[in-house]
Amino acid sequence: MLPSANRMRRSTDFASVVRRGARARGPAVVVHQRLGIGTDAALVGFVVNRAVGGSVVRHRVTRRLRAQLAQRLPGLPRGSGTVVRALPAAADATSAQLGAALDSAFARLRTRA
Repeated sequence: MLPSANRMRRSTDFASVVRRGARARGPAVVVHQRLGIGTDAALVGFVVNRAVGGSVVRHRVTRRLRAQLAQRLPGLPRGSGTVVRALPAAADATSAQLGAALDSAFARLRTRA
């Protein structure tokens, strides 16, 4: 489970990370990450819009992404902001596939830093 201290809540934080952060795209997700947003912990947020599916599908995708990201939280840089945006392909992806997509995106972001 993702600790509440690591959840991004303010729209200004989301906007800052998406607009000014680095981006890595995969088949099911787009990961935006910005370093040095001014917090001690790594903040994480999710964007799962209606293009992914109905309410039940969107919530299922969000739960799966949250569980996968909770496992990867210790590897995120302290003071960073990360926004994971689900693409329509995430609706049919398994938890393992979403985890692999996150790993791939984080690897690409690390090579850019």
